[in-house]
Amino acid sequence: MTSTFLSTRRLRVAALVLGLALLAGCGFHLRGPQPLAFASIHIGADAWSPLGIALRRQIALSTTTRVEEDPARAEVRLQILANERTREILSLTTAGKVREYELGQRIRFRLIGRDEKEELIPPVNITARREYTFNDELILGKEQEETLLYRDMEDDLVRQIARRLSAVRRPAEN
Repeated sequence: MTSTFLSTRRLRVAALVLGLALLAGCGFHLRGPQPLAFASIHIGADAWSPLGIALRRQIALSTTTRVEEDPARAEVRLQILANERTREILSLTTAGKVREYELGQRIRFRLIGRDEKEELIPPVNITARREYTFNDELILGKEQEETLLYRDMEDDLVRQIARRLSAVRRPAEN
């Protein structure tokens, strides 16, 4: 019985080592921060708002671009045109009480050059939605859950903005 246990254990270890070797050999690696095509950026969001803080943190991860507080000194400007949150009722109980909500967040932004004539990213909307069940008896917990869902949506939208910023390629200057 012990020899069967040892051989099964050896097989599992061998399969695990083989799987790790195949994974390492295929060239898989996590996608790190993407460098941006500009040296400095001005972020048109309040520096102390959750969105402003998250955008500045995400840009700082690129390690090649610095955030300028003075728009005149920045190579490009990220303008936040709208940042809206929504909360809609999805379903009701038979007693007419809310059972489910759908939360949403929409950010409209654009990226322009220093002279405002060069539009690198035209005005674009990005949205995120989350659903959650609601219970009147757990009102405090559900308020916290709603706050966490909004924070999660905002983080998702900030990552989407960062991906779009990393895809910008400036035309070669002559």
